Amino acid sequence: MSVDEVTKQTEDLKLEEPGHTLFDNKEDFKAKHPLNSKWTLWYTKPQVNKSEAWHDLLKPVITFSSVEEFWGIYNSIPPANQLPMKSDYHLFKEGIRPEWEDAQNEEGGKWQYTFSKREAGNINELWLRGLLAVIGETIEDDENEVNGIVLNVRNRGIRIGLWTKDCDASKLKTIGERLKLVLQLKDEKVEFLAHDGKKGKDALIVL
Repeated sequence: MSVDEVTKQTEDLKLEEPGHTLFDNKEDFKAKHPLNSKWTLWYTKPQVNKSEAWHDLLKPVITFSSVEEFWGIYNSIPPANQLPMKSDYHLFKEGIRPEWEDAQNEEGGKWQYTFSKREAGNINELWLRGLLAVIGETIEDDENEVNGIVLNVRNRGIRIGLWTKDCDASKLKTIGERLKLVLQLKDEKVEFLAHDGKKGKDALIVL
C-alpha cells in the first residue's frame, strides 16, 4: 500500500459524526481490551491534624476493568513526582483494601524498594512500569499472589511496594526478581517483609 493510500484511509476514518461521539452513549462504547481483573485506585492524603485517623485519610478513587479506562485515569491524576509528602497511591484488586488487616493481606507481606531523592529522577516511568506489570499480570505467572502495588512519598525517598497474599518464599522469589526488572534495579537489593509483626521486623527474603 502506498503512502498516499494510507494517508487517504486515515483521512477517511471518522470516530464521530457532527454532534455525536462514541462516548455520548454507554451502549455505543465497548472496551476493546478488558483486563483479567478489576482494579481500584486508592489515595492516602497527608494528615492535616492528629485527630485524623488512617481511615479518614485513605479513600478509594475509582475502579476500572479495561486498558482504555486505565490510561484515561492515569492521564488524569497527578504523576508520582508531584504527590505531596506523606501521601500514597495504592492500586489493588477490587474488593481488597490496601490495609494489613484485610483478610486478603493479613497472611502476606510486600516486596519493597525505596528510591532515594537522587534515584527518583525517573520515578514516574518506574511507577508506570509497576502499574502496567500488575494490571497486565506479567509480574507473576499462575501464582495469583499479587494483591496490589503501593507508592509512598516520604522524607527518605519514594518507596514502591508490591503486596502479596502470603509469605511462601517458593512463590515469592520469582515475583521479587521480576519486580527488580520492572523497576530497573541491578545491584540494588529488594526486600520482602511480612505484614504480621509476629514473623519479625527483619526482611524474610532479600534479592
